[in-house]
Amino acid sequence: MLIGGGQLEHAVLRVEGGPQAPADGGEPVGELRFMYNPAEITTSKAANWNRPPARGARSSSKPEYHGAGPQSVQMEIWFDAWDSPDADITASVKGLMNWTKPTKKSMASAPQPPILNFEWGASNVFQGFRCFLKSVSAKYVLFKPDGTPIRASCTLSLEEVPEETPAQNPTSGSRESRRSHVLDDGDSLAGIAYREYGDPNLWRGIAAFNAIDDPLRVAPGTRVLVPSLVEAKQLASRDA
Repeated sequence: MLIGGGQLEHAVLRVEGGPQAPADGGEPVGELRFMYNPAEITTSKAANWNRPPARGARSSSKPEYHGAGPQSVQMEIWFDAWDSPDADITASVKGLMNWTKPTKKSMASAPQPPILNFEWGASNVFQGFRCFLKSVSAKYVLFKPDGTPIRASCTLSLEEVPEETPAQNPTSGSRESRRSHVLDDGDSLAGIAYREYGDPNLWRGIAAFNAIDDPLRVAPGTRVLVPSLVEAKQLASRDA
């Protein structure tokens, strides 16, 4: 709900670094300025805790903190062009859909969608919030006689992209004391690099550190040692 006077500021979703075309060759979109500002915005963030099972214990075990989950944001926005003779909101909705696809630039290493920034006038609620479009659901509710859509509501789900902070490794530097990660189904070296360093392109450094020749054929259950950020960058540059 908006209150008070003053000039109306339209919220905007903007691609970080400028327009980026999706891998399927769709039209690149640099920003989306909302026709109507969202009436409500929901945001959430949770901490990840785990309670290891304790056989025979009379009470639950002590929880172990496993880090914070990503911040998520949900909102509904409207596209409405009923009063325009050449109205067609299809391009705006397709632009949103394309933001869920990997960019052409990222396809050379680790596919990922464009990073977005959400801005709304002087509001600092989401200042510094870097995110990707996790999902978009569009509902067309008004059409021209020829079937052209001229009004639609879109429900957006945005998820936080972590800051690029290096993971902390033991200071001894020995391979035995390194942090490690056991791959589950669906895991990848690019995913590990993204979680550890905030940069999926450093998967090459992890592969080189673990003497992995084919990163696409790493079996689930494989334990992967995690090098420091400096080591990962050095190894990735040699392997590039």
